Amino acid sequence: MYIALILVLAAATFGLCYLLDKGFQKLFRGKRQHRSGLSVRLNKMYSIAGVVLTFLGICSLLSGAAERGALLYGGIVVLVLGIGLCVYHLSFGVFYDRDTFLFTRFGKKDLTYRYEDIRCQKLYVITGGSLVVELHLEDGNTVSLQSTMNGVYPFLDTAFHGWCRQKGIDPAGCPFHDPENHLWFPTGEDT
Repeated sequence: MYIALILVLAAATFGLCYLLDKGFQKLFRGKRQHRSGLSVRLNKMYSIAGVVLTFLGICSLLSGAAERGALLYGGIVVLVLGIGLCVYHLSFGVFYDRDTFLFTRFGKKDLTYRYEDIRCQKLYVITGGSLVVELHLEDGNTVSLQSTMNGVYPFLDTAFHGWCRQKGIDPAGCPFHDPENHLWFPTGEDT
């Protein structure tokens, strides 16, 4: 009986997160770039980990938190971490079309850029062999894209071709462009 209750609660939690994701997209994703269907999104493991942590936090709070303070405080911390991961997954994204891209993140206003606003890129290798391509923009902002994100390479290819088209540059005449080595834009600050 107890296992069945846990399975029903887990299914309800996953179903609620799915409905919230779809509702969130309908309510807050109404710009042209959102409707293009092209995006760079975080790996779904962020939301799965968030749902699992939220579930564990709720279970911890319900299973004797009144009797033991460690369960109460630990449950609150795990619950907040789970909710934070879910919100981070739902709020971060780069949505793009042929001429512009929209950068969204939690707690910040959505910013729309033309590809010609990309000034340069920097490349970082992080623990585990994952790569981060950091795009520096004309207004001083940066967009950091991890190689583990969904849709990152099609976006960088589209951004490079849009950048060349908007700046009037022949793509064949760009010696820095080498996608096999994760280079799409100039790497210097002076471009």
